[in-house]
Amino acid sequence: MYYIYFPYALLLSGLMLFECYRKKHPRWWAVVVLLAPITTPYFIFKSRKTEGMILFMIFLSSFTAMSAYEFYTYANMREKNKYAHLPPITRQVIRLSDDLKQTTIDLDKGLVKLELISKVESRIKELSNTIDFIQTLRIIMAKNQASINRLVKFTTDYKAYFVKKDLNWVYQIQLFYTDRNVMLHYKSLQAYLDNFEALLAYTHTNFYNITEAKTREHLKNYDEYYLRYRRAVDTHNKFNVQRIEFQNNFLIQYPDIKPYLPGKRQTETFLLWE
Repeated sequence: MYYIYFPYALLLSGLMLFECYRKKHPRWWAVVVLLAPITTPYFIFKSRKTEGMILFMIFLSSFTAMSAYEFYTYANMREKNKYAHLPPITRQVIRLSDDLKQTTIDLDKGLVKLELISKVESRIKELSNTIDFIQTLRIIMAKNQASINRLVKFTTDYKAYFVKKDLNWVYQIQLFYTDRNVMLHYKSLQAYLDNFEALLAYTHTNFYNITEAKTREHLKNYDEYYLRYRRAVDTHNKFNVQRIEFQNNFLIQYPDIKPYLPGKRQTETFLLWE
C-alpha cells in the first residue's frame, strides 16, 4: 500500500516549494501539501487566483488516478491476505473449497449450454461446434473432479484436525461427493458425453450418406450409434433424478454447503438430439 502516494506527495510538495520561492509565499505551504496533498487546490488558487484553473484540473486528474491505483492495490492486497491470520491447514481447506465452488459453477454453466445444444436439430455447420464444445466440457468436468478429489483427500488426511476445530462443513461436502448417487451421476454424465460425441462425429463424417444418399450401411450404423446414445441419455436422466432427490434431502440437513453443490440449473433432463 502507498506505492505511489508518498512519491506523489513529495512531488507536489517540491512543486509547491518552487512556487513559494518564485512568488515569495510562506514556505510552510510546501510542508502542508506534503502532509496533506488534498490541500493543494487551496494553495493553487491562493497563489494564482483565477489563473490556477488549469493547474487545478491537472491536480484533480492526477490525484484521482493516484487514489484509484492505491485503492486497487489495497483491495488486491486485502483479498490476497484475508486468510493470513488463520492456521495453514485452515487456509488450505478454504482455498480448496473455493476452488471446488468455482469449478462447480463452471460445470453448471457448461451443462446448461449442453442442455440447449441437445435440443438443436442436426445441421452440418453445427455438428463440429457441438463436438468442440463437448471437448471443452470434458476439460471443465476434469477440473471439477480434480477439485473434488483434492478436497476429499485433504479432509481425510487431516481428519483429526477438523474434528478438533469443529469444521463439520468440510466433511459434509466430502459426504456429498462420495455418495453413491452423486458418483453414479458423474459416471453416467461421462458415458452420455462419450456416446453423444460418437454419434455427432459419425453423423458429421457421413452427413451426406445419412441425410441425402441414405445408404443402407450408413443408416444401419447411424441407428446403432443413436441407440447407444439414447440408452446413455435415459441412464443419465435416471441417475440425475436420483442425484437431485439426494441433493435436496442433503441440503435440508446441511444447508450451509449449498454453494459447493451442483446448481438448480443442473436439474433439467437431457432431451434427445435429432
